[in-house]
Amino acid sequence: MLQLSYRPLLLELRHPFRIATGMRTHTNAVLTEIRMEGLTGYGEAAMPPYYGENHDTAAAFLVKAANLLAGYRALRIDEAFIAETMTAIDTLAPGNNAAKASIDIALHDLWGKVENKPLWQLLGVSPKNMPLTSFTLGIDTPEVLREKMAEATDFSILKIKLGSDDDRQIIRTVRELSDKPIYADANQGWKNREVALDLVYWLQEQNVVLIEQPFHKDDLESAAWLSERSPLPIIADESFQRLSDLDRVAGCFQGVNIKLMKCTGLSEGIRAAHAARGYGLQLMVGCMTETSCGISAAATLAPLCDYADIDGCWLIGNNPFAAPELDNGRILLSDAPGLGLAHQ
Repeated sequence: MLQLSYRPLLLELRHPFRIATGMRTHTNAVLTEIRMEGLTGYGEAAMPPYYGENHDTAAAFLVKAANLLAGYRALRIDEAFIAETMTAIDTLAPGNNAAKASIDIALHDLWGKVENKPLWQLLGVSPKNMPLTSFTLGIDTPEVLREKMAEATDFSILKIKLGSDDDRQIIRTVRELSDKPIYADANQGWKNREVALDLVYWLQEQNVVLIEQPFHKDDLESAAWLSERSPLPIIADESFQRLSDLDRVAGCFQGVNIKLMKCTGLSEGIRAAHAARGYGLQLMVGCMTETSCGISAAATLAPLCDYADIDGCWLIGNNPFAAPELDNGRILLSDAPGLGLAHQ
C-alpha cells in the first residue's frame, strides 16, 4: 500500500526576484511523501504564480492522488510501474503539473530506496556527462546586481534575466564584474524582431551563449523568424510545457527547456528529452525556485542535456534539505539511495 502525505511550504527568496513579467519574494511549494514498507520517497511541487498552481490547488489534487495510490497493493516499484502510475495520476484532473511532478519525484526517490541504489544509476545516466549549471540573477539595479554577483562564486556560468528597457546596461554591469559565460533569458519580454536581432548580435559579442524565450509564448512566428537569423541558439521555455508541445515548437526554436514542474516529473521529462533529440533540438534542463528535492531530481536528467540551469535551491533561504555538492559549477550526483537527500 502506498501512503501519500503532503505539507505546504513557503519558499523564501534570498532577494526579491524580478523578471520581465513580474516580481516576487517567495514561491508556494508543497513537499510530498510517499511511504511503503517503512521507506519514504520525497517529492516537491514548486509553484510560481504564473502557472496557476498554489497551495489550495495542490492540496485538492493530492487528496485525489492519495486515494488512488492507497488502492495500490503488493507492488514492485520500478520504472515501468512509475510510468504506469503517472499515466493514471495524469488523468485525475487537467493541469496541476507541479503537483503531479511531486508524486513522480517521490516515486522515483522511493524506487531508489527500495533498490538501495542512487536514482541516476537506475535511470542509466552518467555523472560524467553532467553539464555546468548556471546561477540566476534577476533584473535589478547595478548596485543590487553587484551584491548578487558575490553569491555566484561557486558557479561557472551566469544566467541573466533580460526583457526590460535596460538590457544592455544590465549586461554591461555584469561584464564589469565577471567574464563568465552568460545564459540570457528574456522571459517573453522582447517585442520587436529587428531590435531583438540587433541585441542578439551584441549579446554574442558579450560572450552570451544562448537566448531563452525572447517573445511571448504564443508568438511562435517571431520565435521562428529570430531562430532562423540568430547567431545564438534560441531556447523555448514558456512556449514549451509538456511533451505534447514538441510538434508545435520544434520548427520555431533550436532547443527546449525541460522543467520537471512543467512536464509532471522525470517520467515525462526523460521521454521529452529523447523525443526532442529526434527533432535535432538542443536540450536545457531548468527549474523554478525549488528545494534540493526538486533540484536533485532535475540533476538526474541533466546528463542527458546540453545546458543546465538548476540553481533554485541556492536562491532560497529556507531549504529544508542540504544543498547538493558542487564541483567547479557542476552538481555532483549522490551515491546515496534514491535522490540522496539529507535533511538539515
